[in-house]
Amino acid sequence: MKKTALILFTMFSVMTQAQEIRQIPTVNVSGEGKVKVAPDQVSLSIAVETKGTKSADVKTENDTKIDAVLKAIKKFNIAKEDFQTQRVSLNPNYDYEKKKYNYVATQSIEILLRDLSKYDALVEALISTGINRIDNVEFKSSKIAQLQSEARKLAVKDAKVKAEDFVSALGQKIGKAISISDNSQGYNPPRPLMYAMKSMAEGDTVQRETLAVGEMEVVINVNVGFLLE
Repeated sequence: MKKTALILFTMFSVMTQAQEIRQIPTVNVSGEGKVKVAPDQVSLSIAVETKGTKSADVKTENDTKIDAVLKAIKKFNIAKEDFQTQRVSLNPNYDYEKKKYNYVATQSIEILLRDLSKYDALVEALISTGINRIDNVEFKSSKIAQLQSEARKLAVKDAKVKAEDFVSALGQKIGKAISISDNSQGYNPPRPLMYAMKSMAEGDTVQRETLAVGEMEVVINVNVGFLLE
């Protein structure tokens, strides 16, 4: 009885292992979905940097300029949640030639401008208040979630087309998808010079191109595994 049970257990174990090692026929492919759009927003990182020999005077001057900058931003009806102080610093720098300290005060502000037509006027207003650095300009879209959804669907469709191309050469067909993984790295920055914002300075008869808006590419990459029929 014990010998029979052992034989049955051994046979069951062998059958189980055989089932486990049996490979399911699949085809795994990558797909890419790409959606292009003109940005409708821009994020600006601006700063006021002030230098001097006395730390208190340097800070006071910097604070005065920042106060003017904030008032200028509010005049453009930019929502309070769309601008924020990013960095405040006051650092000593030692001048080895003169053997004394100088001080540098810096305050930076990030602004999200939801109306690109106001870009030139805003920048001119900020410069007139005392900003002396524009550290970064990044274009954005208010429809990014919708664009990403469209790109995902295109990526899966692209993967399906590739899989069908592969298996058709074998006289087979693809079945249901059994796995999908997202390998996206985010979206690429805008491509330059698709078109440009134009501005005209007061008293100037020539229009100036001051902002290359370009296009944004929202790119999604996926890996999809299909059953082979």
